[in-house]
Amino acid sequence: MNRNRKTILSFYCDDTGPYTAGAEAFETFLNYCAEHGIAGESSVILGANGKSMSRKPTDEEQAYLKQVRRAFKCGIDTHVEIMTHGGLFDFVGNSIPEHSIHEGLWLHEPEITVAEYQEYFANIIAEGEKAGIQFTGLTWPGCGCDVCTQRYAELRTDGVTEPNPAVWQALLNLAKQGKFRNHTVPCFFGSSETNFDIHLKASYQDYGVYDLMPNARDNFGIWENNPELVNPDYYITKDGEAGIIIDHIRKGDPYCVWYAHWQGLNPFNGVGWLAFTEVVDRIHRYLHDQVIWMRPSEITERYHVAGGWDFLDSISTT
Repeated sequence: MNRNRKTILSFYCDDTGPYTAGAEAFETFLNYCAEHGIAGESSVILGANGKSMSRKPTDEEQAYLKQVRRAFKCGIDTHVEIMTHGGLFDFVGNSIPEHSIHEGLWLHEPEITVAEYQEYFANIIAEGEKAGIQFTGLTWPGCGCDVCTQRYAELRTDGVTEPNPAVWQALLNLAKQGKFRNHTVPCFFGSSETNFDIHLKASYQDYGVYDLMPNARDNFGIWENNPELVNPDYYITKDGEAGIIIDHIRKGDPYCVWYAHWQGLNPFNGVGWLAFTEVVDRIHRYLHDQVIWMRPSEITERYHVAGGWDFLDSISTT
């Protein structure tokens, strides 16, 4: 392993939207990312409020969508966190039918076909197009409700621990049709501090679908927006000598990608915002010559073209 390679830094931020803290909070976040040259991903859930945000949006929703349209230029990818982060959406009725299966669980159901997944994803992409949004990837909307928990347990008993492979093929088909911003589609499903990797799930020539596993946890308050779950030292300590980012760099790992949640991360009422900015400041202070920031879509794009991590050899440390 080349110890002179820079380590890639990036992040996923789930549950982003205009309802937790307002559109201005997302604008502040994007401005900060652009100003400090950092890069990551922030999901969009167009149907989180029970209807498509792209159809007759409220003033607040419209202001939020305006910011989403500029996110990529600010260093931030836009993933679908499916359509609702809840029940499957009825695109004809513009609603979430009562008792519909939750989307995250639906992605794991073995009987769903490529055509069914592809139609659903295509409908989400079409809703994004109405709002002028180009998606870069897909983020799994986890769920701990009783129904999903029981069904996940049943699936595990049957040996089903991964999403239905038809999910990957459907995403690949849409990428080949030019429906995503890039040729590759980064996804966020698995995560682990130690047993992590970038997994090619489906490919065809220049096109690929990847599960890019975060290898650092959320210590910015998570979805609970809990101050007891905020710890900037987890990422990098005040003296720059320890933390999960330092660990990955010292091991020669190609990347350190963490995940976060908008409830805790947002700059208006998120308990983790100051910790997030402190982590970025520490990275700039101690690691500026050892790391490089990339959006998840840039990571998978460059990895796919190079056929591995060798592209990092041309971004060596000084």
